[in-house]
Amino acid sequence: MNYELLMQRCVAIGNSALGHTYPNPNVGALIYKDGKIISEGYTGSSGQNHAEINAIENINDKKYLENSTMVVTLEPCSHYGKTPPCTKKIIESKIKTVIIGCKDPNLLVNGSGIDQLINNNIDVKVGILENECLELHKRFFTFQTKKRPYIILKWAESKDGFISPKKNTKNKGKVNYLTKMNDRVLVHKWRREEESILIGVQTLIDDNPKLTNRYFQGRSPVKIIFDPNNRADENSDFFKSKNYLHITNKKLKIKKNSDKKIFLKKALKFLYNKEISSILVEGGSFTIQQFIDQKVFDEIRIFKTNKKLISGTKAPILRKNTEEQKVKIYNS
Repeated sequence: MNYELLMQRCVAIGNSALGHTYPNPNVGALIYKDGKIISEGYTGSSGQNHAEINAIENINDKKYLENSTMVVTLEPCSHYGKTPPCTKKIIESKIKTVIIGCKDPNLLVNGSGIDQLINNNIDVKVGILENECLELHKRFFTFQTKKRPYIILKWAESKDGFISPKKNTKNKGKVNYLTKMNDRVLVHKWRREEESILIGVQTLIDDNPKLTNRYFQGRSPVKIIFDPNNRADENSDFFKSKNYLHITNKKLKIKKNSDKKIFLKKALKFLYNKEISSILVEGGSFTIQQFIDQKVFDEIRIFKTNKKLISGTKAPILRKNTEEQKVKIYNS
């Protein structure tokens, strides 16, 4: 039995679920018996079945599960939360072997799921394609270990280093796209994949963006705005959806004229408490720069174009110590 090949399939299942499982991790699982895959499943969103349970429930004749092998990207949960523990169902199903990609960093699990399975005479193997599984679950691991959302910074910049032209009465409230249409579709795919999208209040005032993924099928992200001094226009498109978070100094209980570093720190704690697992930060330059300067990000995605703007809002500046592997350039 090629465990790595089976785990590759589980990783693919998990990737196909990206954007559909929040706040849960996008776990992929399958059940293997008699030389073939007999069932597959991925984790649902909050309160829905986990991948292991979905794979088990897809089998009509539960007797067929006896002496089978389960392969799963993340350690099965062992505690009662919004759903019962997966380990209990695995044990009851008399599954003989469980192959696990990586341990669950959640302190409520963190090895206890593995122990429960072993203590019930199930053969357990851990660490199969571990790096691939860690990459698959990077949002979940960041949330659990760093106690903050996974953060992606994204912007497009002109050849002369601007992200937008100078605003005036004629172009205020209008978005000046630097990127090609296919790149905008890609960005909307990213929006579908992440749990939330974030902008600063000046971007709201200047562009009045919709912040949806209208060019790509699927759910739109939770909208977040950083607005320390409550300058946002309540008639803007941002507030037409119920699925938004408007973060102000008042909401974070920050005093006037406090250090701007305090706002970002408290805002991320606020979002962690709201169980926001990932954020796509799309602007503006000032907001993105705060994340860069305070070294609070996991990826940076930059679209570079041949267009020149001559003047306008300068693009964020990368620091010399920014890790190259965290930055990806897209030519548009």
